[in-house]
Amino acid sequence: MCRTPLHGFLEKLPKCEHHIHLEGALSPSLLFQLASRNQITLPQDDDAFSSHESLLARYAQFSSLDDFLHYYFIGMSVLVLEEDFEALAWDYFQHASADGVHHAEVFFDPQAHTARGISYTTVLTGFSAARSRAERELGISTELICCFLRHLPAPECLATFELEDVQASYASGFIKGIGLDSNELGFPPHLFEEMYQKAGKLGLRRTAHAGEEGPASFIASALETLGVERIDHGIRLVEDVELMRKVVASGTMLTTCPMSNVVLRCVESVKEVPIRKFLDAGVKFSINSDDPAYFGGYILDNYCAVHEAHDLTIEDWERICKHSIEGSWCNEARKNELSTILETLVSEWKYKSVE
Repeated sequence: MCRTPLHGFLEKLPKCEHHIHLEGALSPSLLFQLASRNQITLPQDDDAFSSHESLLARYAQFSSLDDFLHYYFIGMSVLVLEEDFEALAWDYFQHASADGVHHAEVFFDPQAHTARGISYTTVLTGFSAARSRAERELGISTELICCFLRHLPAPECLATFELEDVQASYASGFIKGIGLDSNELGFPPHLFEEMYQKAGKLGLRRTAHAGEEGPASFIASALETLGVERIDHGIRLVEDVELMRKVVASGTMLTTCPMSNVVLRCVESVKEVPIRKFLDAGVKFSINSDDPAYFGGYILDNYCAVHEAHDLTIEDWERICKHSIEGSWCNEARKNELSTILETLVSEWKYKSVE
């Protein structure tokens, strides 16, 4: 955690998290617990799986996105039963609540489970139980975003999108929107245009990973061909000044993940994440944890890392938090509740700063 007089303020900010992969919140301790319960044999030829400590140590040495995804998909193999998915999501929600998250819009990858013979209903039922409990016991409102794995053929993603039970989850409102994740390089956004067009006709909210390892042109393509309302990551936006002006003019929000960018070698340090450039240019963004169990930090860790690297003011944090509330996909009543909490907190801390 950061050592700053504003740490208490950062803790209490009413955070909205928009970029969190539930599968990426699978801690080593839960992974080993579920592997044992479900009699899943973890790789015997990889010393990383010899203990919790060795696995955490390996997570600290990712060399690339592909290296991370290798372990990410192995981890998913332990998720089998409804109660496994509930345990996974509930563990995340507890961490989120402790870090001051009031609203969470969480990703999940159905193809990674259905390909293993796990039914879509099993996944949703488990997540539903955890979401209900999070709202009831922790006061966290949630939305669920169904992500598609872009390294798989686009027709295969579309076929999953059109499955009867998947379509039913859209029609019921249980799924708020769709996303596009996994490797960017070699899989440009336009490949998934048909799926996103169909999602738009269904009234689904739309986002996509772009401009993390991929170029700024992928951000432009996601906006133009997919019609996305948000961009996940988007740090390469600073490489195209004209595109950045368009993003500012449209009010499109980026869901940045600073610690993730460092761990996956997109930048050398959090200081290189263009937080100050985005603030100065008027780019709206939220700060998120991405895959916290793998990247060594939940959302408050990311807030602290950003504060230490960029020395932000109360006014800067007020803008970031305000934009994250406004850019959420919850209803206006919930946004108003969170805005009131933010206004009260900012007033209290501004008063303290002049005492």
